[in-house]
Amino acid sequence: MVSVVVVGTLDTKGVEHRHLAEQIRRLGARAILVDVGVGEPAVDADVDNLTVAAAAGTTVEELSARGDRGDAVDTMARGAGIVLRSLHDQKRLDGVVALGGGGGTTLAGAAFAVLPVGVPKLIVSTVAAGDMRPHVHGQDITFTYAVLDIAGLNPVTRSIVDNAAGAIVGMAGIAAARDDEPRGPGAGGRPMIAITSFGVTTHAVESARAAVETAGYEPLVFHAVGSGGESLEALIRAGSLAGVLDLTTTELADDLVGGVMSAGPSRLTAAADTATPQVVSVGALDIVNLGPLDRIAPEHRGRRLVAHNAQMTLMRTNTGEAAELGRRLAAKLNRGRGPTALFLPLAGTSALSTADGPLYDADADEALFDAIRTHLDDSVALVELAVDVNDDRFANAMVEELLSYLTFTPEETS
Repeated sequence: MVSVVVVGTLDTKGVEHRHLAEQIRRLGARAILVDVGVGEPAVDADVDNLTVAAAAGTTVEELSARGDRGDAVDTMARGAGIVLRSLHDQKRLDGVVALGGGGGTTLAGAAFAVLPVGVPKLIVSTVAAGDMRPHVHGQDITFTYAVLDIAGLNPVTRSIVDNAAGAIVGMAGIAAARDDEPRGPGAGGRPMIAITSFGVTTHAVESARAAVETAGYEPLVFHAVGSGGESLEALIRAGSLAGVLDLTTTELADDLVGGVMSAGPSRLTAAADTATPQVVSVGALDIVNLGPLDRIAPEHRGRRLVAHNAQMTLMRTNTGEAAELGRRLAAKLNRGRGPTALFLPLAGTSALSTADGPLYDADADEALFDAIRTHLDDSVALVELAVDVNDDRFANAMVEELLSYLTFTPEETS
C-alpha cells in the first residue's frame, strides 16, 4: 500500500490536515499524520509533537516557554526532518505533503529537504504565488497555491485540499512502484556527472554532454540560475555524483555584485568538502544577471548591458569585479580535498565576450585570469587554452581531464 506522510501544525490547522489525511485514505493510500505544532493539537496525530520536539533535542514545553516563533519553526523543522528520514528509511514514506501559510511553508520546506530527490514532496501554500526559492532548498518540492488562507474548510479550500490529496497519492504511487528498483539518483544505473549550463555557454555544454555520454556516464545538466547551483551542491553532498564538470560558474558573479541569480556563498564548496572530483571553468563569469532593463538600479545604468530577454538584463563585470571573482574562485578550489582542475578559455568566457561580442573586454578577462594565476595553489591543475569557452576543443579537454580522475569503465554496469 502507498504510504503518504502528512506534516502539519495541528494546533492551528488540525482540522484541515485531518481532512487531507482522510482524503488520502479514501484514495486507498496509508496516511501518517505528523504534528509539528507547539500548541495543544486540535486533532490526534500518528506522530505527536512531543516526538518531533524530542527528535530535535528539546521539548514542546521548552519551545512554548521561549515564546520565539522563529526558533520554534526552525526546531520543529529539524525534528520533523529526522522523523521523515526515519520513516523513509523504514520504507513507510512514499510521498509527503503539508498545508501552510508563511511559517508552515518554511517549516515544511526545510523538513522535506532531508529527503532524497525523487521522493514526492508537495506543499499547499498561501505564499506559493510569490518567490518560493527560499523554501525549495535545492530540492524537488512541488507547490500549489492555496488561494485562501488555511483557516477552516470551505468549498474553495476543500477542493484544493482534495486535489492535493489526489496529486500526492498519484505521485507516491509512482514512487512506490519503484520499490523493487534501487532508490535515489543514479542508484543501480550509470554513474552521474554534473555539468553546469547557461544560455551563453550552451554550445560548450552540449559538447560536454555528448562526450560524457560517449564515455558511459549519465550527464546531469544544471541551469546555473541560482537554484540550479543550490541543487547541484545538495546532490554533491548527498554523494550522488561521480564527478562535477562545473563549466559555468556565473552564479559567483551574481553573489559578488548582487545579481538575481546568486546561489549564495556555499556555491563551489560541496565538491571540495566531499573530495568529489571536479573540473571547473569560468563560463559566464563575465556577466551579472540584473532583471528587467527598466528596473536596473541607477548605479548600474552606465555599465555595459545586454537585454537577454524582457525579464533579464546581463551586465558585464568590470576589471575590479573580475579580479575579485578570480580570487574567490581560487580560494574555493584551494580547499579541495579531491582531484581538482581549473580550465581557462583565454579567447572568451561566454558567447557574449569573444573578440566580436557585445561584452568583449580584454582588460576584465585578463584581470580575472591574473588573479587566478596569482592565488591558485599548485595542488589545483591549471589549464589555459587559447580558445573561447564554446569551442568544442575546450569542452572536450575538460571532459578528458575529469575522466582521468574517475575509475569507472562502461563495462562495470553491463
